Amino acid sequence: MSADTPRPTRRAMLAGFAASPVVATGVGVFPSKARAQASAAGLLTPNVCMVLPEVTEGPYYVDERLLRADITEGREGVPLRLQMQVVTADCRPVPEARVDIWHCDAQGNYSGYARQGSDGTNDTSGETFLRGTQISDENGLVSFDTMYPGWYRGRTTHIHYKVFLDESTVLTSQIFFPDALSQYLYLAVPPYNDRSAERDTMNGNDGIAQQAGEGAFAAIREQQARYDAALVVGIDPQGGGPERATQRPSRGGASEVFIPGRDG
Repeated sequence: MSADTPRPTRRAMLAGFAASPVVATGVGVFPSKARAQASAAGLLTPNVCMVLPEVTEGPYYVDERLLRADITEGREGVPLRLQMQVVTADCRPVPEARVDIWHCDAQGNYSGYARQGSDGTNDTSGETFLRGTQISDENGLVSFDTMYPGWYRGRTTHIHYKVFLDESTVLTSQIFFPDALSQYLYLAVPPYNDRSAERDTMNGNDGIAQQAGEGAFAAIREQQARYDAALVVGIDPQGGGPERATQRPSRGGASEVFIPGRDG
């Protein structure tokens, strides 16, 4: 972004996307019955009784088992508190589910790997920023203190997650965010706007976001010192069948699962 380019205001950016139902709330338009069910069941958002679809794990998952709520490790970015609620298709909260999340930083880098970022020049081997694990409470809730994700070529803004029951993966998916908010932050707020490259992928042309559907979009609220994001994660406790996988060397030389043909 050049010094001569005027910085857009948040109001101007949001106005440009006003026709989208995802802008203000981060979720689609749900019927009043679903909203009533959500309220009665004590759920975070009205994507109630929806088992979310499985989508790609991507190439950057590492089972660090870092049991922690704050995953920032001092990384610079706009603070984001992500709250997730694990439920079954009949709206029952799932306690003691293990939830892993991981995502890129403001510059599009994941921790723990070489050849990071859209230019493939950064090496974050041995680092663990923006990765963490939480165990759901009696209401199926987990909460992470992180930062708003950045972007890299070929993908829209997203956070990866896995849900485990009894050490078995029952859901691997991704969380998505309103394009209007992402675009505002990337153009107007440091360190996101330090990048010279232009974002090339939005929610509408990201195949994984389209596969995940409206239920995978977080509900966003602006607070004084951060953004709050919330998502109800519907799971099938009997799901998560075996994935066809091969093995590849992990960062430390052991083996980890790699799914051929998966994207980030």
